Amino acid sequence: MELASKSAPGADTRELVTKVKDAASRFHLVSLNRQIQVCENLLEENPLIDVAILGQFKAGKSSFINSLLGRDILPVGVIPVTTVITRVLYGPQERATITFIDDTRVEIGLDELGTYLSESENPSNAKNVDVVDIELPQLDAYPGLRLVDTPGLGSVFRYHKEVSENWLPEVGAALLAISADRPLSEHDLNLIEDLSRHTPMIVILLTKADLLSSEQQDEVVRFFRQTLQRRLNREYPIYLYSTRMGMDAFRGRIETELLKGLSRNRDQEFGRILTHKTQSLLRSCLSYLQIAMKTSVEADRNRDELKSRILNEKVSYEQITEEIGVITRECQRQTRSLLTNHLSKFRDPLTEKLRKQLAGELPSWKGNLWKLTRRYEAWMAEAMEEEIRSISRAENRHFYGTLNKAHASLARYLETFRMMLDDNIHKVLGIRLAQADWKIEVREPDNPDIVVLYTFDFKFDLLWFLIPMTLFRRFFERHFLGEIPWASEVNISRLITQWETRINKAMDGLRRQTEHYIADELATIDALLSETTGRTDEIRRQILTLEGLMRGL
Repeated sequence: MELASKSAPGADTRELVTKVKDAASRFHLVSLNRQIQVCENLLEENPLIDVAILGQFKAGKSSFINSLLGRDILPVGVIPVTTVITRVLYGPQERATITFIDDTRVEIGLDELGTYLSESENPSNAKNVDVVDIELPQLDAYPGLRLVDTPGLGSVFRYHKEVSENWLPEVGAALLAISADRPLSEHDLNLIEDLSRHTPMIVILLTKADLLSSEQQDEVVRFFRQTLQRRLNREYPIYLYSTRMGMDAFRGRIETELLKGLSRNRDQEFGRILTHKTQSLLRSCLSYLQIAMKTSVEADRNRDELKSRILNEKVSYEQITEEIGVITRECQRQTRSLLTNHLSKFRDPLTEKLRKQLAGELPSWKGNLWKLTRRYEAWMAEAMEEEIRSISRAENRHFYGTLNKAHASLARYLETFRMMLDDNIHKVLGIRLAQADWKIEVREPDNPDIVVLYTFDFKFDLLWFLIPMTLFRRFFERHFLGEIPWASEVNISRLITQWETRINKAMDGLRRQTEHYIADELATIDALLSETTGRTDEIRRQILTLEGLMRGL
């Protein structure tokens, strides 16, 4: 895995971000805060590449790191163990440093790590540990890298999930650990999407590969590649891994192709990405400062009139939020009918398919009524869950009609708002707003977590010893077959309800994003129009400084 090497960010880039941050602070350009934070994170990043091991709890993250180290440094267990971010890097001597939230530090022995890392000894991080750093001589093969163990993202402990998700922006390279004995989940896909905003390098690590035969390993890798390409339209490196004996080939490939390659070329496109972000930030800042200078030149006595003309009733925030709410609610009202129209057609085919399958299975079932009933319940639960999940996976691309409609409507509204604001500014001041990134992010909802439950009205099976099956077996077989239409109806309805909830929740997220963008823009313009009295020369100097920095990029 050969990566293009780039030099570290120069002093010019650092100065530019500092100057923009200063201008944004002095002139209250709050809509630039997000861009500034992203650039600062890139500039302040440790020169070591943080190779983060992420994934659901019990996916084998700590075991993977222990295996690379050749010894059990990190605690592992049958319950979620890792409770804080743990970083492992090269050091000439073995040592572990605990950094607490108040920034105090203490060195401990490696045998004491469990006291701070494990959930059992530090529940929900009651000891207020910020990060644990472990230095080991055996990592001299990976100069420039730091392995990062994270709490499980799917942990039952909410604190664990929050720790990992809050740390995502710090990721340099990401290894997403997924147990090879379970399918690629919607949560995994969403995590990959989240990671793609923070790092260009994402690797899929299929742990516990020893549980599968060679043919099954190939099948799983092929399935992952196809799913990732279909859902995310991108290929990701996939590595099999196992901590079991005899699996050294897996480890050798990861060390040679991934870790050593990354160590040799550790600054992939870092300079290009940072330059792009800082240039975009600078252009936006200059545009706002031009507005500030133009308004400052106006006489103070005309300032209130100027503000009224630019921020008129057409861009009233209260009216805007009401209109955005109407758009969102109208799309949400249509979600269930869309889902019902699409999924109802699967009810009868599902019923017929399950009835045929059950009719073929029943003759081979032996035993009294109690055993027969238990066998039926187990069969139905497994068969129905498989079928419902199959329908959900195969058809979910058809479920996003109202979500896409909401996204298109809100995006149009956002663009109309910006054009109206830009037109008002141009009429009054004769200048235009800078182009800004007003993209609304759409994240597909999670797949519903299907749990198929069945309730049988009859309790004859409790009296199995009184019922001769030679006489009544066909009666009960017909009853079992007769239950299938009801089960199909109930579970199709549950699938509709769960998808409706998730899709409408996603629409609420789009609405909040839209409101946030507009509020920030209005606050920025309002500050520029209200707080620049007598600051013309100051603003002009700021513009000249930033324009000089841009020419130097």
